[in-house]
Amino acid sequence: MAAIASWQQRELSGRGRIVSPSNLHVTLAFLGARPAGELPAIAAALRIAAADAGEPRLRLRGYRETRSVGMLTFDDEEGRAVSLAERLHGRLEELGVYRREARPWLPHVTVLRFRERPRLDPPLPALAEVSPSDAAVYSSVLRSGGAQYEALEVVPLGQSSVGPPLSAAPGKGEVDEGGS
Repeated sequence: MAAIASWQQRELSGRGRIVSPSNLHVTLAFLGARPAGELPAIAAALRIAAADAGEPRLRLRGYRETRSVGMLTFDDEEGRAVSLAERLHGRLEELGVYRREARPWLPHVTVLRFRERPRLDPPLPALAEVSPSDAAVYSSVLRSGGAQYEALEVVPLGQSSVGPPLSAAPGKGEVDEGGS
């Protein structure tokens, strides 16, 4: 993430609120506000989906903006990240805590937040292939300086992992792919 962080400072500074290096991640599913009591089932869904995951290999595709964020998008070399996201989405839907978006899931890292779209076309950072090694359930708390994330459960990709969640703090949940 160091290469992304230095690229953010060089290419995005002054164009919006740069996402802190400690908050850079690939979101598998955004759940919004969820009751803390749902955390064990959400974490179990992530553990099951992650246990079958091979090592995703992501290659930087480009920079893209929506109405409120700038992101780096990635190609999923062998479809492993997409497969993981789809398995997780299915399990979360079965729990009634998630509804898939109409558009296909896109591996991306949000790097910039803004109120007015700056319509940037920055040169891309020099990134090697990215291979996340774990996934996490996060609680995100909105602060004046942006969201602050707390990992509630971290599971390795491609290994059986069982056990209780690390914490049951309430908040907005995201299931993210991280590490490398």
